[in-house]
Amino acid sequence: MLRSLFSRRDDGKGKSPTLLSGPRIPRHSSAWAALRKHLASEPNLRVLDIGPTSPANVNYLTQAGHGVWMADLATEALKGPWETPPTEPGGESTFDTAGFFQQNMDFGGREFDVVLLWTALDYIPEGLVQPLIAELRKAVRPGGRLLAIFHTKLVGPNTEFYRYHLTDSDSVEMQETQKFPVRRVYTNRNIEKLFADFNNTRFFLAKDNLYEVLITR
Repeated sequence: MLRSLFSRRDDGKGKSPTLLSGPRIPRHSSAWAALRKHLASEPNLRVLDIGPTSPANVNYLTQAGHGVWMADLATEALKGPWETPPTEPGGESTFDTAGFFQQNMDFGGREFDVVLLWTALDYIPEGLVQPLIAELRKAVRPGGRLLAIFHTKLVGPNTEFYRYHLTDSDSVEMQETQKFPVRRVYTNRNIEKLFADFNNTRFFLAKDNLYEVLITR
């Protein structure tokens, strides 16, 4: 069943869905291959898919017997009224994490078995990164798994903000969406520090300037 828990409204009107553009580009994903086996072996999992609504993902997960929730966190963080610019040259911007979580991550006490985080951490404002990871840790059950992808370069091929669509194979399909720039690049050590409060991080180094990581709560 698809449940929409993250509907922020402006001026009393529902927000428009994020539009996806361009063709879907197939890409082999070792992390997805590993997670797909887990999804096939465990029934009735709760999955949080972070990104614009993907009917392909909804269909794949529900047909496999899982519940799916979606939250377009990167788009909301970058286009919503959450970040305040610095008040003086060289200063730091601030981010309204409390307001953002209230309107975009109200899980109603639910916990998840799988989170598809994709590349969100490369694009969101700095002030949201660590609070978001802490919020996700609270929302993931012990033993739950999180799939994240990180860029190794700020610019170049595959640095566009893509929506990832699941398939019944060891590949995902990438489709360009918003024109967001990569804000930062993490090393393996940086990623381990980000998820220091989780139990395990498993890295998959791809050939297209991306790290894939499976993190276990």
